Amino acid sequence: MARRKPTAKLLAFGAEVRRVREEVGITRTELGTRAAVTRSYISQVELGSTKCRRDFAERLDKALETDTTLADKWDELVRSSGYPKYFADFPLAEASAVMLRAFEIRLVYGLFQTEAYASAILEDEEAVQDRMRRQNVLTKPNAPTVFVVLDESVLYREVGSPEIMREQLEHLIALSERKNITLQIAPMAYIRGARAPFVIATQPDRSELVYLDNCVTGDTSGVPEDLATVTETFSRLQANALSPSASVELIRRVVSERWT
Repeated sequence: MARRKPTAKLLAFGAEVRRVREEVGITRTELGTRAAVTRSYISQVELGSTKCRRDFAERLDKALETDTTLADKWDELVRSSGYPKYFADFPLAEASAVMLRAFEIRLVYGLFQTEAYASAILEDEEAVQDRMRRQNVLTKPNAPTVFVVLDESVLYREVGSPEIMREQLEHLIALSERKNITLQIAPMAYIRGARAPFVIATQPDRSELVYLDNCVTGDTSGVPEDLATVTETFSRLQANALSPSASVELIRRVVSERWT
């Protein structure tokens, strides 16, 4: 029988189990002994290839002396998501990713938005706070490597107010200084295939999921043909974009000339 492909939810939970175990400093074999299961079962849970029950998450917390950390994570991942159906699985893939690649043509990439900028775009405060929580992925232990290409027009498109734009662009400059983040600005020119925003989330096992945006909703896909298309497009975007250092220089200039 073919093994079922891990879902984004199981991958995210498994990644958290592995993170906590490694933080405690024990092997899968040791954790299996403490939780009265085999090393193989711990491996299956961490790789997202099996769905454990909540009481097992509680046993893991007891074995690792982590209070209710994993039980709470289990609850978070199995409850109904407040995100739209077309986006519901992607934050989970985003949270467990080892690499994120994003292109934005209209707005600042969501994980790079300030709270004021996000508030000017989103409809309610809960949505804003959801977006702010998602940004924790950028600073968590073993944070993913993040590559982002923004269309140059994003720097000039006023969202909220000049003050909000200045704060937002200064935030981009600060983010660009982080070791795990590479930010590039693509010139306002035609680049083949770059018609709409997308984000590619690469998982620890190198599987990938892409979120494709459009003007009404969006699509989350793991279809190989879709992934091949956006991966090629992203490579083309990077090749045509300014270097990271030149991109920061441009952002500084826009702040000074337009938003000060």
